[in-house]
Amino acid sequence: MHRIPVYQPDLTGKEREYVLECLESTWISSKGRFIGEFETGFAGFIAAPHAACVSNGTVALHLALLALDIGPGDEVIVPTLTYIASVNAIRYVGATPVFCDSHPDTWQMDPADVERRITSRTRAVMAVHLYGGACDMQALADICRRHGLKLIEDCAEAIGTRIDGRHVGTFGDVATFSFFGNKTITTGEGGMVVCGEAAVDDRIRRLRGQGLAPNREYWHDMVGYNYRMTNICAAIGLAQLERVDEILARKAALAADYRQALGSLPLGFQANLPGEVSSHWMVTVLVPTAEAREPVRQALAEAGIETRPVFYPIHTMPMYCDGQPDFPVAQGIAARGINLPSWHGLGSADVRNIAGVLATCLEGTA
Repeated sequence: MHRIPVYQPDLTGKEREYVLECLESTWISSKGRFIGEFETGFAGFIAAPHAACVSNGTVALHLALLALDIGPGDEVIVPTLTYIASVNAIRYVGATPVFCDSHPDTWQMDPADVERRITSRTRAVMAVHLYGGACDMQALADICRRHGLKLIEDCAEAIGTRIDGRHVGTFGDVATFSFFGNKTITTGEGGMVVCGEAAVDDRIRRLRGQGLAPNREYWHDMVGYNYRMTNICAAIGLAQLERVDEILARKAALAADYRQALGSLPLGFQANLPGEVSSHWMVTVLVPTAEAREPVRQALAEAGIETRPVFYPIHTMPMYCDGQPDFPVAQGIAARGINLPSWHGLGSADVRNIAGVLATCLEGTA
C-alpha cells in the first residue's frame, strides 16, 4: 500500500447522516429527496438552467450525444489526449471520433487544429477540460458557431473550474460531469448532464429512465437506458456539494504549495488561460525526457508515493489506431507527464517529501 495515494475521497461532512436517512426511509433506489436536491444544488453551483444526475460520467457522455442526435455518419472532433470514456461514448452512438492535437501550454485541445479537421461530416466538437484546467471555450464556441456545429463539454475533471467567473459546462450545448471516487466531489460512481434548453433536458431525463413516456405509467415510446442515479449516491453528492468551496480552496492551496516546492526543478507545469481559475483536480508535471519518467515514478513508489502516468493518446490504442496521423504535442505530454498525489487532505510536509524525492531523481537533468 502507498503511504501517500494519488487520491482519496473526503467523506467528513454529512455523507453518513444522509445515507443513513436513505436506509431508514427505505428510499435507496432511483427515487427520493436527495436526487432532486442534488440536481438543483449542482445546477445552482455552476449556474446552469438544467442538471440531470446519472449513474456515471461515461453514460452522461452517451446521453449528451444522444440528446443532440449525433449518430452514424457523423464525425465528432475530440482531443486524442483524454480519458478513453470521451471517445468510447462517440463510438457508442455509431459516430466517428476525429482526433485533434493539444495546445503545448495548456495541454487542452488546440482550437487551430480543431478547425483544420472539420469536414462536411463534422457534427460536433467535444471539448475535454483536462486535469482541472479549461479549454479555450471562446475560440471553440466561435468555431462551432461559424461552422454550425454542436459543442459538448466533458467536465469530468473540472468541477469548480471557471473562465472569467463562468463555470465550465455552461458554454456548450450540453455538458457532462463525473463524480467517480477520485473526483473533486464524489458520489462513488455518478455523473451529471447539464444543458440550457428544457427540451434537451427532457430528452435526457427520458433516455436515462428507459424511455418512459410522460403522464402514462409503464408506457415507453423510445428506446431508453437504465442510467439513473440512486438516492444513496445523490445523498453522498449533496453532502459533498455542501463543502465544495472548502474543498476547492484546499486544492488551490495544495497546488500553490507544489509550485513553490517544485519551482526550482526542471519540470513543466500546465498553464492556465487568461481569466481561468483551475480546480486543480490533478497536479501534473512534465519531466525533462520521456526516458526519465518511469525511473522517477519508480523512485516515488519506493518512497511510498503513488503516481499516475498522464493519459495515453487515444489514437495509439488498438481500437482507434486506424490511420490517424501523429499528434506530436499530445504524444510529448503523454510521454513525459506524471500525476502527483492531489487529494486536498495532503499536508505541506507531504509535499516537501515528494519534492525531495523528485529533486534527487532529477539532479543533473536540467
